[in-house]
Amino acid sequence: MIPRTASLLVLPLLAGSMPAQLPAVHDHSGLPVIGEAPDFVLRGQDGARIALDQFRGKAVAITFIFASCSATCPILTAKMATVQDQLGSDFGPKIAFLSITVDPDHDTPEVLQHYANTFGANPLGWKFLTGSPAVIQDIERQYGVFAARTPDGKLDHTNLTSLVDPHGMLRVQYLGVRFDPDEFRRDLLALVEKLGTDQ
Repeated sequence: MIPRTASLLVLPLLAGSMPAQLPAVHDHSGLPVIGEAPDFVLRGQDGARIALDQFRGKAVAITFIFASCSATCPILTAKMATVQDQLGSDFGPKIAFLSITVDPDHDTPEVLQHYANTFGANPLGWKFLTGSPAVIQDIERQYGVFAARTPDGKLDHTNLTSLVDPHGMLRVQYLGVRFDPDEFRRDLLALVEKLGTDQ
């Protein structure tokens, strides 16, 4: 069954960044196929070059966070850490998480490494990514994420989690931090199982 909130939100969020003629079709996973996930190249918490296309063959969850966030980011990251643990041996070999900072001026690889350690992120399957502000802004735009400083200097941003299938196709997006972790885990596993039926 398609997650209602995700399926209703994905097309408006990506308006202007995905080809308008792409229909939302489905396969045996039950999740919509929106279009090819925008690729990117960033640096991980260990300073290594990380590109989205390195994760072909895996289901990938992409989120946008920043290390000094004290409100929604810790909630989202903690939920993902719980799902990471529930995925067991599938996490890393079959499923990966990519958390992209929206505050690249402050979130160096060292800062992101500390953030990852705080939440018990498994580096075999969870990368925390940074890059130049221009590159980060372009990725935000392509994925439908808004991030900007408020007049009092705080950073406000969209909490958006995108699922990419093992073929590099964007499948569904969850808006906010209150999505159901069990549904999130099931959707990731459905994409992994779908790959097995395609081979």
